[in-house]
Amino acid sequence: MLEGCTEFPAEFVDRYIREGYWKTETIAEAVAASAQRHPDSIAVIDANRSLTFSKLIDEAAGLASVIEENGLRRGDRIVIQLPNCVEFASLFLACMDVGVIPVMALPALRRAELEYLISFSGARAIAIAPEYRGFDHAGLARELMREIPSLEIVFTSAPADGCVHLSSSSRNRKIGAHRGDPHDVALFLLSGGTTGMPKLIPRTHADYLYNARSAAQVCALTSESRILLALPAEHNFPLACPGLLGAILVGASASFSQSTQAEDLAEIIHREKITHLPCVPTLAIALSDLPDESREMLRSMRVLTVGGQKLQEPAARKFHKRYPWITIQQVFGMAEGLLCYTHLGDPLEVAFTTQGRPLSPADEIKIVDASGEPVREGEVGELWCRGPYTIRGYYRAEDRNLEAFSADGFYKTGDLVRRGGGGNLIVEGRIKDLINRGGEKINAEEIEAHLLAMHDLMIAAVVAMSDPALGERACAYVKLRPGATLDLNTIRAHLEARGVARYKWPERLEIIAEMPLTNVGKIKKTELRATIEKKIARERAAKS
Repeated sequence: MLEGCTEFPAEFVDRYIREGYWKTETIAEAVAASAQRHPDSIAVIDANRSLTFSKLIDEAAGLASVIEENGLRRGDRIVIQLPNCVEFASLFLACMDVGVIPVMALPALRRAELEYLISFSGARAIAIAPEYRGFDHAGLARELMREIPSLEIVFTSAPADGCVHLSSSSRNRKIGAHRGDPHDVALFLLSGGTTGMPKLIPRTHADYLYNARSAAQVCALTSESRILLALPAEHNFPLACPGLLGAILVGASASFSQSTQAEDLAEIIHREKITHLPCVPTLAIALSDLPDESREMLRSMRVLTVGGQKLQEPAARKFHKRYPWITIQQVFGMAEGLLCYTHLGDPLEVAFTTQGRPLSPADEIKIVDASGEPVREGEVGELWCRGPYTIRGYYRAEDRNLEAFSADGFYKTGDLVRRGGGGNLIVEGRIKDLINRGGEKINAEEIEAHLLAMHDLMIAAVVAMSDPALGERACAYVKLRPGATLDLNTIRAHLEARGVARYKWPERLEIIAEMPLTNVGKIKKTELRATIEKKIARERAAKS
């Protein structure tokens, strides 16, 4: 195991191999085997080109040679910040073959985040598009190369001054021909923490292959499927849940989109006959609101897998009413490991109201109280988990690991859940997403679900705002449908009619044109909290 990473205990390694969860192959070897089974099928597609499996393997082999010709060796790190494109797939596979470890950085990251990631990981290279969405990535990368001693090479998807263009080498090489260790670290994902810089999540070849294959199975992704990847491909969800890697392993086609606009995605779905779409709730809601003439453009779709945040029941029911031929599948998980899915044969109520059950028979979960003791069946507590694809520690983060992992290896997720019927989990929010109103705890997601039942609302987010008397009160941010109006009294009447306790009612309403979203479409509640605190501070200053 790479220095700075936490190994699985020997007894768990033996068990996961013995019971068949971990295979004796690397990602490059598994991909090469899949390409041999599906040589002439289309593997990857973007707006500019497509590659069959055999051509994808050839291009990846050429890029592997380019990587080695520029001095990178097994165990070196490369920050990958490419937008969604065929080159991302080729480079990812090339790194898997050489043994260079990608640090998966989202295209929207800028100097502060990249400076940290490169320095902390000791990355020798970064891979970028020279320019993307009006930003000069090549210019920033050249600056970082001058400032950070470890950074020696900037790879680009198009020619750029001072950079190495990722064009295929002529050297004769075959992907998967070089034996590697399946228990080596294959890549680093970024944690989704809400404070500070992200932690690096080390995923091994063995655990990530199991992750992708099992996810493909539960999503019914087969060689006949066509999956659309609209979320940034560096994120765990579109990369391997089942995402790009799952698609390649089963012989499916993966289409890349650099747009997350519902209208653009509808066109791609229609053109490419897409069957599977992994997305976040905000995108599912946007697809529900497409005009009637766009409805038939989604006729090829079979499975909508919604994750990143909980899909609230009203939004699920609305999508199903609009597109009854598409199966809604909820996924709840984390880049650190555990994935829970509703199954495609589940009753609608299960798909609409739960976030699924653990992917693997070897997943172990606990739902515990603040002292780490199990709660009673059906009660809400923090989710702890361990299993064959859940890490045992972040990279070079001893202090954080002591907080985030129990002595016996359970990852403390920070998610509040309760167990529903059939072993399915119901997500009730995050520990840090509770509003403490004078000692009474308000679950933000509970109130958001009630608000979304209001016809005039498109999106709702409930956050804490400081209060000198009670500590915190609830503030509701909402985005309304065009032409709609709303006031706080209407919200209160709605919640009263639904039997919601009075102390849970929002005590301030903020109507905004657009919700601030992360790169993967999650609502930025930290930004909303910061905004309301600034408003409150100005109002208090004006009064004084």
